[in-house]
Amino acid sequence: MGRWASGDADIKRTSVDRQGDKTSSIWTDTFAVNNPSGGVLLRAYQLRLTLYRDPAQTASPVVRSISAMSSNVPDRFTVAPSAGHIAWGTELAVPRHSQEIHAGHYPEYDGGGEAWCSPTSTEMVVEYWGRGPSAADTSWVDPGYPDPTVNHAARMTYDYQYDGAGNWPFNTAYAASFPGLEAKVTRLHSLDELEHFIAAGIPVVTSQSFLASELDGAGYGTSGHLMVVVGFTATGDVIANDPASPGNDAVRHVYSRSQFEQIWLRTRRTTANGGTGNGSGGIVYLIKPTSVAWPQVAGSTNW
Repeated sequence: MGRWASGDADIKRTSVDRQGDKTSSIWTDTFAVNNPSGGVLLRAYQLRLTLYRDPAQTASPVVRSISAMSSNVPDRFTVAPSAGHIAWGTELAVPRHSQEIHAGHYPEYDGGGEAWCSPTSTEMVVEYWGRGPSAADTSWVDPGYPDPTVNHAARMTYDYQYDGAGNWPFNTAYAASFPGLEAKVTRLHSLDELEHFIAAGIPVVTSQSFLASELDGAGYGTSGHLMVVVGFTATGDVIANDPASPGNDAVRHVYSRSQFEQIWLRTRRTTANGGTGNGSGGIVYLIKPTSVAWPQVAGSTNW
C-alpha cells in the first residue's frame, strides 16, 4: 500500500501504483473492489509491515501501531441530517494556517502551497497539541517564507509516486511521528459523531468535495479538499479552519450545518459539467495525544 519514511534523504515515501487483479485495484492509499454489485467483496485481509534499517547501524525502527479502515458505504447523493446539540457553542483554539500564502513555494512538492490543503490541515492540528517541527527541522525553508512549519509538513507528507502531499495515511503518519501523538484515517457517520470529538477537545480533519454553490461562504468549488472542524456555533453550524483562505486571519469560517454534512458524507455528487463524481463518504484524520482518551460514541466504532 505504501513505502513510508519520516524523512526523504534515503527512502522516498511513495504509494505503489499498478497493483490489482480482475476484481480489485489500488488507488494511491485505498484498496477498492472494482464492481461491488457483482458479488465479489472482501471477506478478510492481512496486514504485513516490513521494517528497514541502515545495515551499518544497530538501531532498528520501532512500530507503535498499525491500522487499516474498511467500509462498504452505499452510493448516496444525500444523507439524513443529524440532530446535534452535543457540542454546540464549543470552539477549540486551533492555530490557523493558510495554504494560499505558500503559493509558489517549493513547486517540486505538488506545485506549491496552492495544493497543500492536507498537510496544512494536519499541521494545524499537530500544533494545537503543542507539537511540531523544530527550528532545526525547518532550517531548510527560505527564511523569507511565513509559517515554515507548513512548508515542512508538505515536504514530509509528499508522495513521490502520487506527486502530491494529500496521501491520507502519509499525513497521519507525519502527525504520529511527533512524540506522544497518535493518528489514524477513518470514517465518521454523522456530524453528531464528530461533535463527540469536539466535546472531548479533539479537532477533526475532514475531506469533502463540492461545487461553489453547495457551500455558502467558501467562494470556491473543489473535487477534493481538507479542512479542520474546530467547533460548532450556538445554533449548530460548523466552525472550520479552512486552509483555502487568502491569509491566516481569514482561515476561520462558519459553514451551514446542513450543507457541510451533505458534502462531507455523500459518496456521489454532481460535477460542474453535469457528470457524476465521488465524495469521501465521511473520511477524517483523527489526531490526538496518547494520554487523551477517544470519546465513547454509542453504536459506533471503538476508536
